[in-house]
Amino acid sequence: MSIELRHLRYFLAVADTLHFGQAAERLGMSQPPLSQQIRQLEQLLGAQLFVRSHRRVQLTEAGALLQAKARAILQQVDAAVDEVQRVQRGEQGELHIGLTRATPLVPQIPRAIFGYRERFPQVRLQLREMNTLQQIDALLENRLDVGIIRKRVLPPELVAHSLFTDPLALVLHRDHPALRGRDPARTVLPLQQFAHEPFVGFHRSVGAGIHDQMIALCAAAGFTPRIVQEAGEASTLISLAAAGLGAAILPSSCDHIQIEGACFVALGDQGAHSEVQLVWRREGVTPLIRNFTALLQAEFGR
Repeated sequence: MSIELRHLRYFLAVADTLHFGQAAERLGMSQPPLSQQIRQLEQLLGAQLFVRSHRRVQLTEAGALLQAKARAILQQVDAAVDEVQRVQRGEQGELHIGLTRATPLVPQIPRAIFGYRERFPQVRLQLREMNTLQQIDALLENRLDVGIIRKRVLPPELVAHSLFTDPLALVLHRDHPALRGRDPARTVLPLQQFAHEPFVGFHRSVGAGIHDQMIALCAAAGFTPRIVQEAGEASTLISLAAAGLGAAILPSSCDHIQIEGACFVALGDQGAHSEVQLVWRREGVTPLIRNFTALLQAEFGR
């Protein structure tokens, strides 16, 4: 027989009260079994822990040493149990989240992340800016736990839930002929009207979702866009459009980026929108992932 945690709990009850009757009452048991457990502990240790008399109970030197050690052991056990339970509830750990460049511009996403950090302060959030294709690879390789991506066909190992639909807009120089005499905020233009115009767009390696959608939208409008300049940042594309180098097609959420001379104009083409999805692995969903995805979907009313 080996020493068990119950032996230490019984011992501490007696050591703290120095009274077998009071200790038994605290433990919710009768006194004879408690006395038997203490004798058993002394036999296992090969040491006398208490000096018993009719008048009082005293700790021996060995008993005083065990009192300090047992209390520390039980505190460690309780702390370990508490930590394990927090991990099981998704209240502790590390969560790796992928974001495309433009998605943080939607106010619900930073608001949800802030709310998550307040609710689960012991979870370490690792946010990584990656395009859609990079996030898919990282999810499959277990380098990301959750991704926020532009909709595309996914491998069967991943599951996606729609968060919101972001309309796509044309970004033009404010003096563009198509806007002459019009209020850009109230204007809707067909993409076919720009078939012979130069375009500026994302490098496919950094903006795969929007790049592919721009090509598909232009193809549906009957032309292939003449891309004269590529960039890696939405702000750069807006600046290029403001400089008159070409039209850009960007999510309308990017209109938070205010650059003088640039105007966002709604597109009237069918399919001129970008669906943003929350993606994670189908297998091995952890409490951390469940908590985060539930909070983010609730933020968007999904």
